[in-house]
Amino acid sequence: MSNKGLEIKPNTIDFENELDKKGAFIRIDSSFRDHISKDHPIFKPEANRYHLYVSYACPWANRTLMFLNLKGLEDIIDYSVVDYILETGGWKFSTRHGSTVDKINNFPALRDVYLLTDKEYSGRITVPVLFDKKTQRIVNNESSEIIRMLNSQFNDFAKNPALDLCPSDLLTEIDKINEFVYPNINNGVYRCGFAVSQEAYDDAFEKLFAALDKVEEILSKQRYLVGSRFTEADVRLFSTLIRFDCVYVGHFKCNKRQIKEYPNLSNYTREIYQMEPIKSTINFFHIKHHYYGSHRTINPYGIVPNGPNMDYINEPHDRNRFN
Repeated sequence: MSNKGLEIKPNTIDFENELDKKGAFIRIDSSFRDHISKDHPIFKPEANRYHLYVSYACPWANRTLMFLNLKGLEDIIDYSVVDYILETGGWKFSTRHGSTVDKINNFPALRDVYLLTDKEYSGRITVPVLFDKKTQRIVNNESSEIIRMLNSQFNDFAKNPALDLCPSDLLTEIDKINEFVYPNINNGVYRCGFAVSQEAYDDAFEKLFAALDKVEEILSKQRYLVGSRFTEADVRLFSTLIRFDCVYVGHFKCNKRQIKEYPNLSNYTREIYQMEPIKSTINFFHIKHHYYGSHRTINPYGIVPNGPNMDYINEPHDRNRFN
């Protein structure tokens, strides 16, 4: 994949307000935290009322698209895809390489959606965003909460209402594994990549690969993270694993091992990637060009590497040996 002919604007993404005293990256909490439910006085589940703003590049936004497709909600919740380059002023809209215009408000930038909700808003502009077309307000921009709403609150309209990715009998186990995977792996790769001191990087690096080793061991004994059932926990881990070899190993210096070197993690990644509702949400062009083109403090010239070869994810897997 080459970046020949692309107009990549020089930019610097400023993370200084998300660093602790040791130079470690600390992710800021999301700002909008309302929930859609039949009991909510305003935000009730309705067909064609809500809209998602997403990035194919972002693992947090990507998992909302996975849930949308897995549940069969794509016909009643539409979405707009921001451009793959994140500029200093935030995400913009375009029609390049699968990006889209703002299909609801026709705004040039995602910041305008935030300001429509709160004209005084001065926080970070992040994806995903779950937007209510009726009230013209952002409902929620925290992906972990959005996916649970998609899982349970729209079953009256879903093509796959029986699919429960967060079943009550596994909720405790799902929450437990999420609490381990998120800081050490999902956010762990960012803590490696955005560290500005050797101490912070070394700490994040050690915790990341210790966590990957632990997950590799878990997956050597069972098909999925919490047993024999595919759940939310698997979607959350997969969104990082599918980006690991193509960007995190090089760009974020997570280079002790690639996922393809782990027998069980690589098989697990292949199985999930080959699920059609999942595969259709993965855009490697956006993933690679976003990270290498946006983070100019890490990659000043925005050079996008042509490798690595990711063909292994299309090879057969043997995860069904556990059934």
